[in-house]
Amino acid sequence: MIINSAAIIIGFIGLIWSADRFVAGAAGIARDLGMAPIMIGLTIVALGTSAPEIIVAINAALDNAGDLAVGNALGSNLANIGLVLGVTALISPIPIAKTLLKREIPLLLGATIAAMLFLCDNHLGTIDGVAFLLILSGIFYYLINSKSHQPDAEQIADVKHIPNLSRGKAWWLFCLGLVLLIVSSKLLVWGAGKVALAFGVSELIIGLTVVAVGTSLPELAASAASALKGHHDIAIGNVVGSNLFNLLAVMAMPALLAPASLEPVVFNRDYLSMAGLTLLFAIMLLGRHWLTYKQQSPARIGRGDGMVLLLCYIAYYYLLFPV
Repeated sequence: MIINSAAIIIGFIGLIWSADRFVAGAAGIARDLGMAPIMIGLTIVALGTSAPEIIVAINAALDNAGDLAVGNALGSNLANIGLVLGVTALISPIPIAKTLLKREIPLLLGATIAAMLFLCDNHLGTIDGVAFLLILSGIFYYLINSKSHQPDAEQIADVKHIPNLSRGKAWWLFCLGLVLLIVSSKLLVWGAGKVALAFGVSELIIGLTVVAVGTSLPELAASAASALKGHHDIAIGNVVGSNLFNLLAVMAMPALLAPASLEPVVFNRDYLSMAGLTLLFAIMLLGRHWLTYKQQSPARIGRGDGMVLLLCYIAYYYLLFPV
């Protein structure tokens, strides 16, 4: 058990560390090849926030642990909204960008509905995986076109964080990050599978809890640190973007690599919980925007909202582990 727990911890640390290097190297290579900063910010940097989940999903699917991959995607979305945003808002109120309600939130709700259509039959197949990636491609195309003409705070912040690296260092970081991402994710999946077996719980539960929270740690750490420094105006946008990737890119991996039937509880409990929290989050944003519009004041997700999101996340754990 000590070895298995150590494998999970080392896997988490490796994922977080290597994801940063992978994104830095990929962005440096893209810049060296002449890719526009806007494109780098919208693609590589955005993809980097979900790199741990995607690599874990690939390795889980290849190891015939599709339930762990699906649980990781749904659990990460729950953790991003309930835990990451909940804790961040408790530390300090989070400003709501106006473009978020017009662009990213409708896209997230649309992706959530698409996931419902693919999961309601309790099966993920190749056609579902292809559909997920086609929808993601369409969203990418839309965002690139809309943000290229209307830069916002999130996009500007992404561009500022693109490293200025030499060609050799960029390739070195890219290769090092990619290799360590793969190794760390395999170590994490192996350790999680062994722990699940030892405690007699399913890989789905491990994916929904331990793995999901672990792969959401980068977002939690970054958002909490930014809130403490007062620089968290893009926290919501980052979470929304990460959740889009989790639904469309991460869920596509088990569908394409290891098509399989899912337990009915995946849709009836886990998907519906994720969709319900996503809808609550969207209603919360719209409500705050409407109230502040009437009062002519900036819209924010306050500490009370953060407490509600966190309590909803805790309540979900009650569904997983009823007393």
